[in-house]
Amino acid sequence: MAKLSNVRAELNYCGGLIMLIPLQRGILYGPVNSRRLGKSLGINLMPSEYKLCSFNCVYCHYGWTRKPTMDTSKYIQDLQTFDHVVKAVDEAARSSLQFDFLTFSGNGEPTLHPRFPELVDEVVAIRNQHRPRVKVALLSNSSGLVNPGVRESIAKIDIPIFKLDAGSEKKFRLINRPAGGVNFTEILNLLCSLNDIYIQTIFIQGSPANVSKEDLKAYFGQLQRIQPVEAQIYSIDRPVPKAQIALVSPERLKEIASQGQRETGVKINPFFLDR
Repeated sequence: MAKLSNVRAELNYCGGLIMLIPLQRGILYGPVNSRRLGKSLGINLMPSEYKLCSFNCVYCHYGWTRKPTMDTSKYIQDLQTFDHVVKAVDEAARSSLQFDFLTFSGNGEPTLHPRFPELVDEVVAIRNQHRPRVKVALLSNSSGLVNPGVRESIAKIDIPIFKLDAGSEKKFRLINRPAGGVNFTEILNLLCSLNDIYIQTIFIQGSPANVSKEDLKAYFGQLQRIQPVEAQIYSIDRPVPKAQIALVSPERLKEIASQGQRETGVKINPFFLDR
C-alpha cells in the first residue's frame, strides 16, 4: 500500500499546544516530496497572509478559515496577480529546479481565483514549452466547479483531484463546513459530469466522523455515481484545529479501500504514514 509523504509535517509543540502548519508565504512552494505526485512544485493563488477558502474543514492543517467565501472579488487586492503567477512559473520552468508536477493548491481553494482558467492555459503553455515531461495537477475542494470556465479548464489539467469527504449532506456540512451558497447536491452532479478526474477523501474518527457503516454506504454510493479514475483515501497526519477528531488507522484505511473497490468497481488507493 502507498505511504502518504506529501509534505510530512511533524507535530510541533509549544508550551503543550499543537502548532498548525504555517501558510505559504509566496506563489511557489516546494518542491514537496509527494508519494502521489512525486516532486510537486505548489502554486498558491490565494493570499499569503491568510487562508481564503469556501470550506472550513475540521481537519485543515492550515487552521480555521477566518474568511469563508465563494466570492473572492472583495479580496481581489490580496490574491496573487495573474502576471506575478505567470512570471514565477516561467522562471521556475526555465531554472535548474527539479520537479515532476506543477500543482495548483496553497492557502485555500485555487479555483476561486477569478482568472483561474486563464492561469491554467498559461501554466500548461509554459510547461509545454520548457518542461514537457512535467504534469499539471489540481488539488480542489470541488466548490469552484459551479463556474463554467473552471469546468472547461479541467480537461487541460493532467491530474485534477477533487475533494469528497462525505456521501451525505449532513456529514458534508459537519466535516467541510462550507461557506454560504455552497450546494452539496450541485457539487455531486458536477463531479458526475466530468471525465478522467480523481477523488481525494480524508477519513476521520471522533466528532465528527465519517467511517460508520452508514457513512461508508453513502460515500460508496456517490463514488459509484462519479466513477473517477481513482479515489485516494487517507487520514490526518498533521496538526488539526479541532481536537475532537482522530486519525483512522492504516489497517482500517486498507479495509475501507478493499470494501469500496468491491462495491463500486472504482480503484481506491489508501495512503498512510509509517508509524
